[in-house]
Amino acid sequence: MEEIKQIDICIVGAGPGGAAAALVLAKSGIACHIFDKAIFPRDKICGDALSGKVSAVMRLIDLEMPKQFSVLPFQIPSYGIRFVAPNGKELNIPFSLKDPGQMEIPPGFIAKRIDFDNYLVEEIKKNELIHLHENTEIVEYVKNENGYLLSTKTGNQFQTKLLIVADGAHSKFARHHGGIEMDELHYSAGLRAYYKNVSGFNTQNFIELHFLKGVLPGYFWIFPLANGQANVGLGILSKTISQRKLNLKKIMQDIIDNHPSIAPRFKDAELIDGMKGYGLPLGSKKRVLSGNNYMLLGDAASLIDPFTGEGIGNAMLCGLAAARVAKIAIDKNDFSKNALQDYDNEVYRKLGPELNLSYKMQKLVKYPWLFNFIANKASKNKTLAETISCMFDDVDLRKKIKSPKFYFQLIFNT
Repeated sequence: MEEIKQIDICIVGAGPGGAAAALVLAKSGIACHIFDKAIFPRDKICGDALSGKVSAVMRLIDLEMPKQFSVLPFQIPSYGIRFVAPNGKELNIPFSLKDPGQMEIPPGFIAKRIDFDNYLVEEIKKNELIHLHENTEIVEYVKNENGYLLSTKTGNQFQTKLLIVADGAHSKFARHHGGIEMDELHYSAGLRAYYKNVSGFNTQNFIELHFLKGVLPGYFWIFPLANGQANVGLGILSKTISQRKLNLKKIMQDIIDNHPSIAPRFKDAELIDGMKGYGLPLGSKKRVLSGNNYMLLGDAASLIDPFTGEGIGNAMLCGLAAARVAKIAIDKNDFSKNALQDYDNEVYRKLGPELNLSYKMQKLVKYPWLFNFIANKASKNKTLAETISCMFDDVDLRKKIKSPKFYFQLIFNT
């Protein structure tokens, strides 16, 4: 066995959250080691949508990064979202009220995770302060007075003062050391498949969420991709699946084959990757994200948006927050639970209001008549549609949707 290597900061997981943390640390002149059990490029089951949060973190890593990313062949720009209510009424909402032709950087992107994650890993490889260990699985974490002793599958050991955990929804550390438990009320199961030749997309590459009666409070999604492909999927709360004894693959195939508005769009479509399942730990429940000598990021911290399913942007914001707190911890040589509490505070200050509102919106979707009502009104009223559009950028404005006054005005003033 090799000599135990001493490391100030160790990051487990080289996905978007871990990569963002490593790149932001390096920008501050701080070295780290980052471990991932995979060899990149590797696939990750996901919806593949990259929100404005992703661009914001990229910009903090390197001002030119979003612009450079926007010309890469594996991504496409996305300028909005299409909600389809249970009654079939479409509500097309741009992410920004600006004309797309006036935007230097699009408000969102769509890219397969195999490509996006590999892009970030390639950025990591360029940086001398970041030591990447691919094909390296951490199989044991032992807490000691100096932090954590990490053991790899091959028997190598690393002693670290600070552990940044970003290894996804099935994180062993989060479960056994971080106190994160699977809760059916705050967990969703999802399916994803790749198709080519799906028709009917918006010319500005709007992502689509179809709230169909049989899957509420979940939804069916169709996201356009580069090269004429599409990411197609279905997500439903685990509690709902258990209660109704649902077969997700059967439901998803039935939608594609028989739904009156969706099936025609798949007439010439070809499945290029089979349906693959995955779990989505939702941020609809507040959890403890840090402790002595560790911080949990992204899916490992159960921070997926309970309404939209967004996880990539949230994970990258966690990476940004973790890097900032880590720098202070190193400067003070204090990696205690109290010192790292600022990480929890920063994450929930940035994401808490949004996650709370999304949880309330998820609950509203249980009432199809209410969703139908809003969609009907917004489709006839430009001001209301623009208000809903602004809610994507303004959390305070989104608070209106949980106010009874909002619905009163909707009924009598539109």
